[in-house]
Amino acid sequence: MKVTLHSPHGRTLPLGETTRVMGILNVTPDSFYDGGRFHHLERAVERALQMVQEGAAIVDVGGESTRPGSDPVPLEEELRRVIPVIEELRKENPEIWISVDTYKHEVAEQALRKGADMVNDISGLTFDPEMQDVVLRFQCPVVIMHILGTPKTMQENPSYTDVVEEVMRFLDARRNVLIQKGLPANQIVIDPGIGFGKRLEDNLELLKNIQRFRAIPAPLLVGHSRKSMIGLILDGLPPQERLEGTLALTAYLFMKGVELVRVHDVKENVRVIKTLEALRLKLYDQPHRATP
Repeated sequence: MKVTLHSPHGRTLPLGETTRVMGILNVTPDSFYDGGRFHHLERAVERALQMVQEGAAIVDVGGESTRPGSDPVPLEEELRRVIPVIEELRKENPEIWISVDTYKHEVAEQALRKGADMVNDISGLTFDPEMQDVVLRFQCPVVIMHILGTPKTMQENPSYTDVVEEVMRFLDARRNVLIQKGLPANQIVIDPGIGFGKRLEDNLELLKNIQRFRAIPAPLLVGHSRKSMIGLILDGLPPQERLEGTLALTAYLFMKGVELVRVHDVKENVRVIKTLEALRLKLYDQPHRATP
C-alpha cells in the first residue's frame, strides 16, 4: 500500500514501493538482545547514525524494555534515557526519521517537541488514555500495535479463538477511533505484535496470514527481529544466534509486500531486501526472454 507519512516537522516518508527498515535503538540496560550496548548517549547516537548509513528509513528510539516479564520504567528514567538521544540525533542529522517507542504520553510529547517524527506504541494507545490526545494534537504518524496483557504478564498462558481475526479486529477498531477523532488515515501504521502475548503457533498463524491484514487499509509493520519464536523454531537458539531466522522472515515479509520491518541488524536486513528487489525487477518487470 503506497502512502506518505507526514512528520509534524515537515519531513515526509513514502512507503509502499518496497519493504523499508526501521532500526531498533534500545537505550536500555535490559533489552532481551542488545540491552546495555547503547545505554550511553554517545554510543546510542553513533549507532543511530550508523543505522541510517546502513539504509534504515526510520530509527526507533526506546527507553523501556518490553521483553516478556519486564517491569515498567519510571517516567523520569525513561525521559532521561530517551530525550537526550533524540535531541542529539536531531542536531547531527536534520533529515533522519525518528520514531519514539513508548506508551507514555509524557515521553511521546517531549520526544515530538524535541524533533521526533512519529510514535510507536506497543499498546495501540490503550495503556495511557492521554496518548491519543498527544497524537491528535501533533497530527503525527503513529504505529498501533496489538498486545494481549502487558509486557509483565503477556506470556502467561495467552489464548485466542482465532488469533488473526482477533488481532485484526483490535487494530481496525483502534485505527477507526483515531480517524474519527481527526487523525488522517494515511498517518496510521498497523503492527500485529509478533511475540506480544502470543504463543509460537499464534505468531506463525499471524505470519502465514499476513496478507489478510490488507483488509485494513493501512501500511503494515512487523517486528520479528531475533524474537523467541525464532529461537523455538531453531531448537532453542539464544537471541545472539537468531540472525539467519530473522533474515528468512524478512525475505518472506518482503515477498508478501509488508511495508516496514523493525529489526536490530539493519545492514544485513537491508542487503536481503536489496537483493530480492533486484530479483523482482529482473524477473517480473522485464519482458520474458527465452533461455538458450
